[in-house]
Amino acid sequence: MSGIVLASGSAIRRQMLEAAGVPFEVKPARVDEDFLKEALADLKPRDQADALAEAKALRGSQASPDQLVLGADSMLELASGVRLDKPESPQAAREQLAAMSGGTHRLHSAAVMVEGGASVWRHVETAKLHVRALSPDFIHSYVDAEWESIRHTSGCFEYEGKGAQLFSRVEGSHFAILGLPFLPLLQFLRDRKVMPS
Repeated sequence: MSGIVLASGSAIRRQMLEAAGVPFEVKPARVDEDFLKEALADLKPRDQADALAEAKALRGSQASPDQLVLGADSMLELASGVRLDKPESPQAAREQLAAMSGGTHRLHSAAVMVEGGASVWRHVETAKLHVRALSPDFIHSYVDAEWESIRHTSGCFEYEGKGAQLFSRVEGSHFAILGLPFLPLLQFLRDRKVMPS
């Protein structure tokens, strides 16, 4: 069984693959996410996540055309329909958390597998995140303590860490909240004989 290429530098996605015994190597794909997000602005957040995941996998496939290349992306959609990007500053993070406070939002996690420059599998899972009412003091201290960890995350949280404190309840796959529709991915890898069935 040959492995896959993970076209992402995400530590948590790497940890998920390692923990499940998936054979893989990491080759982060370099894409201009800001340009792509602007070009995809008319799409729904779910479809934006899917398109960004595909763009990363396609770029990764250019360097590894004979391998299965996995691209992934997550997009947080507020109850209002507004999409949240990674915060540019601690103040932007505080504003995002204040906007999330007390609301129910959607996190779309997409994965696309590309082989030979063509998409051969894709899946998007959506989780509902019920954010508890966050006090200004909590938001301030949380951002101060977690900024280096959350600055590269949509929604300003790492669910596997202190970010779990933001929520009163979540609906959906734990893996999707971490950034991958993981169980459907594992089934695809079994179907393709990358993993034993």
